[in-house]
Amino acid sequence: MKPTLFLLAAGMGSRYGGLKQLDGLGPNGETIMDYSIYDAIRAGFGKLVFVIRKDFEQEFREKIISKYEGHIPCELVFQALDALPEGFTCPEGRVKPWGTNHAVMMGSKVIKEPFAVINCDDFYGHDSFRVMGEFLANLPEGAKNTYSMVGFRVGNTLSESGTVSRGICGTDDNRMLTSVVERTKIQRIDGEVKYIDDNGEWTATADTTPVSMNFWGFTPDYFAYSEDFFKGFLSDPKNMENLKSEFFIPLMVDKLIHDGTATVKVLDTTSKWFGVTYPEDRQSVVDKIKALVDAGEYPEHLFN
Repeated sequence: MKPTLFLLAAGMGSRYGGLKQLDGLGPNGETIMDYSIYDAIRAGFGKLVFVIRKDFEQEFREKIISKYEGHIPCELVFQALDALPEGFTCPEGRVKPWGTNHAVMMGSKVIKEPFAVINCDDFYGHDSFRVMGEFLANLPEGAKNTYSMVGFRVGNTLSESGTVSRGICGTDDNRMLTSVVERTKIQRIDGEVKYIDDNGEWTATADTTPVSMNFWGFTPDYFAYSEDFFKGFLSDPKNMENLKSEFFIPLMVDKLIHDGTATVKVLDTTSKWFGVTYPEDRQSVVDKIKALVDAGEYPEHLFN
């Protein structure tokens, strides 16, 4: 069974107003998401599932889904503040979504096969989809508790315009994930990749240190674990009182690996991540995509 690509798109309207973040960065107005989907199709993914907000369904279907129809099956699911387990209600005054893992939970009714999760506005590169597609396609039928994450080399994920935040990954001798530590200030200084450590000092790390860019691979059992853990999350008064608390994917993954329920293989990739972290990054992204097209890695028109 071909794996599914699950695209987190529910934050589009709230962050950028309408769908303005679908900025045309390719030579013919292609978005970063277009390149991800093109890479996923050629890596053997068989279906797309988008999680969005219900209020821009029509616009999303007209501007986005229509582009991919005829190339790969597509489905929509919806993230909403009141999409909570039975017995729980959304606190009064909350407007912030419940986070990335809550968004993932919305796919439980339509995803019955191994699947990958990505952000819509990150350029991940062909090799990252290749390694994830191979991992998911090679899982035994009915596999459970065997997950994966694309571990980008930190030196391939930096911005030329300032510091970046990355989840620096710890792994064991078998490249199984042991920890993800969020570092909020990472940049290249005097030729070395450095981050601010817990003592407030710049610490060097190797260019090849794996970091998480929110590119995960799961099997459908992940939905049930998420449902159970989310109930515990909502039962904690501080998460209900804090109207900005969020249920993130790394929070769920961390629990599963530390209680021994699941393993997460960190997949190495040569792909170079990029995105528009700062406004001044935009032209750099345009130039990088053009260089990839000129080098023949992508056609000039993706979905003609």
